[in-house]
Amino acid sequence: MPLRATRPAATAVAGLALALLAPAGAHADSTVKHADDAAHDTYNSVRKDLAAAKRATAKYRDEDQAIADGYMPTDACAESPEGVMGYHYANPELIDRELDPRTPEVLVYQPDGYGGRKLVALEYYYVDADQDVETDEDRPHLFGEPFDGPDEGQAPGLPVNYTLHVWLWQHNPSGLFSPWNPAGSCEA
Repeated sequence: MPLRATRPAATAVAGLALALLAPAGAHADSTVKHADDAAHDTYNSVRKDLAAAKRATAKYRDEDQAIADGYMPTDACAESPEGVMGYHYANPELIDRELDPRTPEVLVYQPDGYGGRKLVALEYYYVDADQDVETDEDRPHLFGEPFDGPDEGQAPGLPVNYTLHVWLWQHNPSGLFSPWNPAGSCEA
C-alpha cells in the first residue's frame, strides 16, 4: 500500500536547501546526508507503525470480534459530497487514553454487498484538552500526520475532539489519511 511521503520529502528538501545555503567549505554533504537519513528513518517508522496497526486490527475484519472486544456498532453510515466514511464503531474504554497505533478508538465499516459489513478504516480519536475549537496547541500526531480538528463532538454529549482516519483496509484515492473516501459506499 503506497504511503504519502510528504513529510520525509519535505525533510530531504529542507536538508538540500541548508546545503545550498551553507558557506563554501562547510560540510554541505553531511547536511544533505543527515536530512536524507532523517527522512528515511521517519519513513521507516511510519511504515512500521502502519504495519503494526494493520496486524493488530486484522481480527476486526470479523465484525463480531470487534463487538466482542467492546466496539459499539452504529446504524448511521456517514457520507458527504466528498465521499463516504461509513459506520463508526467506537470503543468507549479506549477514549481519552494515550494514543497507540495498534488500538484505534474507532473502527469504520461499510456494507460488504452481502448483508454484512466490512472493515475499511481505522479512526484515532483524541479529546481536546481545553474544549475550545479556536485553539489547537494540543493537536496530536500519529504516523507522522497531524489529526484533523479540533471539531465539535459528532453527536450530542461528545466532547470537542481531533480525529485521524487511516484507510488501511480500503483504497482511498483521496489519500491514506483523508477523512472521506470517494471510492466508498453506504449502499448495501
